Amino acid sequence: MPRYHYIAVDVNGKKAKGTLTAESAYAARKQLRMRSIHPTNIKEVSGRDENKGSFAFLRKSSKSQLVDFTRQMAILLNSGIKLTEALSVMILQASDSRFKTTLTDIRDRVVTGESLTDALKDYSDYFDVIYVSMVRVGEVTGSLGGNFARIASFMEKRQKVESKIITAMVYPAVLFCAALLAVFILMKYILPEIVKQIIKTGQELPWITKALMNVSYVLRFPWIFLVIGGIIFIIWSIRRFLATEKGSYLRDKTMLSLPVIGNLVKQRVVSRFASTLSALLNSGLGMAESLKVVAEVTGNSLMKKAIQQARERILAGADIATPLKDSGVIDPAIAHMVTVGEKSGELDIMLQNISDSLESQADIVIERLSSVIEPVIIILVAVMVGTIAIAVLLPILRLSSQAI
Repeated sequence: MPRYHYIAVDVNGKKAKGTLTAESAYAARKQLRMRSIHPTNIKEVSGRDENKGSFAFLRKSSKSQLVDFTRQMAILLNSGIKLTEALSVMILQASDSRFKTTLTDIRDRVVTGESLTDALKDYSDYFDVIYVSMVRVGEVTGSLGGNFARIASFMEKRQKVESKIITAMVYPAVLFCAALLAVFILMKYILPEIVKQIIKTGQELPWITKALMNVSYVLRFPWIFLVIGGIIFIIWSIRRFLATEKGSYLRDKTMLSLPVIGNLVKQRVVSRFASTLSALLNSGLGMAESLKVVAEVTGNSLMKKAIQQARERILAGADIATPLKDSGVIDPAIAHMVTVGEKSGELDIMLQNISDSLESQADIVIERLSSVIEPVIIILVAVMVGTIAIAVLLPILRLSSQAI
């Protein structure tokens, strides 16, 4: 359905602007008039128009902001405040202008009788399929406040997991970048100047010095731009290939087969599957619908295929554990736990226990990898700087020995 950007005047004579979804410009104007807003300008916008003037990643929602919104909505709704009033309160508290405009449009659409679920669907950069599905269940069952609380808890847990990974990788990444910068400066500026002075004396350069000088020439204009351009083209080509179905399947299969890293990736994929499915089932969503949602957000082609097969078995009246076990992503022990949870009628609890256990194991692996990566980077930096130092000092020492 088309999106329209509007400029209007409200009943108090104040200027208002925002976006809304309607079948046509006429329907958009009619929708605004129902809100007692007089439109002065309406223009259809596309996804590109909405992102124009800023990078896409800068327009993505802040996860912490969304978590705060969800948690506060749960508190307000559970306190007996009406949905429209709760949204109005959140609009007043919103500090980000784009998010504030989004909430205003959602509130206005709810006021006109549209469901909250339909209003949230049009803002997928804020509210993903999991969020929307759990809100829909809350609206249908009349437990919207409780489901907002479950969504907030789910998002907070997911955010903690992601922050652990980022925190573990920050120091090695900074150290590696600093090392590359130091090597670049030595190779591009310091080494050539020293070698230039040595050449003036007529001293023949050692092979290691000649080799590093050849590398140094590559780093000079215009070769550096050709190298950078080549790297960018290779990265772009790889990204294009990985965006295809075949490419994503090959990537995911390769990642799972890597030593150490593969086991960590597997733990993260299964943990994400278990926690997401547990949250959806706990919110009241049916098994078949929950599996459909989880398949869309699993982030792994092999796991997605296994979940889709599990959903087909559920619809046929069979179990879900067998296709999950056959996928090669889920271990037989975990598949057995899923079977036990399914038979006992406490699958959501069992899935949450599985997720917690896998996250604890993954945290241990991440800490070990982090403790190993740091000294490895330091050793690599020492080797690179030591090689450059030898390439510089060797001809100087030869020159000094000849002078003696």
